[in-house]
Amino acid sequence: MRNILILVLNDLAIALKNKTFFLILFIPFFVFLSLRLVDGAGQQAEQIKIGLVQNYTYSAEITGSLKAADRIFAVTWVPTEQAGVQLLKEHQLDGLLTKDGKKSGSLALLVLKKESLHTIAIVQSFSALQKAAEKSAPDWITDIKSIYRGGVRKETLPTWILMLVLLIAFIILPAQVAEEKEKKLLIALLQTPIHEIQWLIAKLILGMILIITAVLFLHLLGQFGTEHIFKYAAFIAVGSYCFSAFGIFLGFLCRNQASARTLGVIFYLPLLLPSAMTDVSQKLSAVAPFLPSYQLYGPLQSILLEDGRMAGMTFDWIYLFVLGSLMFFLPYLLMKKRWLM
Repeated sequence: MRNILILVLNDLAIALKNKTFFLILFIPFFVFLSLRLVDGAGQQAEQIKIGLVQNYTYSAEITGSLKAADRIFAVTWVPTEQAGVQLLKEHQLDGLLTKDGKKSGSLALLVLKKESLHTIAIVQSFSALQKAAEKSAPDWITDIKSIYRGGVRKETLPTWILMLVLLIAFIILPAQVAEEKEKKLLIALLQTPIHEIQWLIAKLILGMILIITAVLFLHLLGQFGTEHIFKYAAFIAVGSYCFSAFGIFLGFLCRNQASARTLGVIFYLPLLLPSAMTDVSQKLSAVAPFLPSYQLYGPLQSILLEDGRMAGMTFDWIYLFVLGSLMFFLPYLLMKKRWLM
C-alpha cells in the first residue's frame, strides 16, 4: 500500500511539473466561459434584428405589428436587397424580409442558414406575432431562403477545415518540436552543417504538407466540388503557413512533449470554438474577428458558401502572412539562444 501511495504521489508530481494539471483546470474553465457567451435561454429577451427593403411594399399589418413589438423586433430599413444581404453576412441583421417570387404578395425570410436554431426562433416569433395581430390569415412568411448554399454538409466544411488546420498546428507540430528538444536531437543536428533557418524551413514545410494533405483527403472523402479553386488554395496555403509557424513557436517554448501538448490545447480551443460558433451566438460573432483563426475561417466560409470575391479578403490574407512571418522569426531567435536546449 505504501509503494502504491508513493507511486501515485510521484505521478501527481510529474503531472504538476509537466503542466497537465493546468490543462485539467483550463478545459472546464474555457468551456464554462464559452457557454456563458453562447446565446441561451436569455436570448429570448434580446431583440431580433429584421431588415425591410425600402422600395418593397409591406402590408400595414406587418409593419404595424413589428413596430408595436419593438421589444422583440428591431427593424432596420435598407435601401436595396443587396445591402440587406451584406448586413446579414456581417451579422448586423438576423433576417431580411423580401418578396417571394413564387407567390404574389407573399414574403420570404432570407437568413444565413436555414437549418439553424436561430432561424427557428425567428419564424416562431413571427408566427406568434401574426396570431396576435390576425388570427385567421395566410402566413406572412411563405418561404425561407438561405444565403449559404450547398446543404448542411457543405455549410460545416469551413469548421472541419479550421479544426484540421489547428489540430495539426497546435497539437502535432509543437509536440514534435518539443520531442526533438527533449531527446537532444535538435542540439545534435545543429552541431552538423545544418543551420537554424534550414531546420525551421523544413519543419514549416512539414506542417504545410500535413495540413494540405489532410484538407485534400477531406475533400476527396466528402466529394466536395472545386469551385473557386485558386482563391481556396491561396487561403489554405497562407493559413497552413501561418499556423504551422505558430505551432513551431509553441513547441520551442516548452521543454518536453507533455508541456507542448498542454500549451497546444490551451491555444487550440480558444482559436477553434469562437470562430466555429459565430453562427449560433451573437456574442461570439463579436469576439471571433479579433482572433487569427477567424481570418482563415471567415474567408473560407465566404469562398465556399457565398462565392466571395478575393478583393474583399485582402486584409485577411495579408494578416495571416504577416502573423506567420512573425511567428517564423520568433523561434529563429529562440534557436539562436538555444532556448531550453
